[in-house]
Amino acid sequence: MIRTFIVAAAAALVLAGCAGMPGGPRADDGAAVTAAAEQLRLAMIDPTPGKLSALVADDLSYGHSGGKVDTKASFIADLLDGKSDFVTIAITDQTVKVVGDAAIVRHTLTADTNDSGKPGKVSIKILGVWQKQGGQWKLLARQAVRPPQ
Repeated sequence: MIRTFIVAAAAALVLAGCAGMPGGPRADDGAAVTAAAEQLRLAMIDPTPGKLSALVADDLSYGHSGGKVDTKASFIADLLDGKSDFVTIAITDQTVKVVGDAAIVRHTLTADTNDSGKPGKVSIKILGVWQKQGGQWKLLARQAVRPPQ
């Protein structure tokens, strides 16, 4: 009887300890990543330093389809000063896969642009890596590629 009690108490302590430990992805993480990606889409159209900074990790590596690689500072600066100016952005074919505190987001981005005052159109494939930092999903890495013709 006492042995059964001790085993049950030990099991309860182990389970209680595990409950406080970070686990795998929660069911609502996919929805939270999708919402963060949508917030970033909107912030790229109507950029403000606060909105962008809240969605982008300090260690951002942002690769463009033309080969340029931005940091958090240069990505935000280019949006704010109009070097990279999105008039519209449409996202299609998006998939989200959460793996622990990271998420892989793939989609097609089609946009009307006005980069440095020059109107244009863009259609690219995007791979985004999001990381949960302090309870918030932030874009850690992004790579754009031109789709095959």
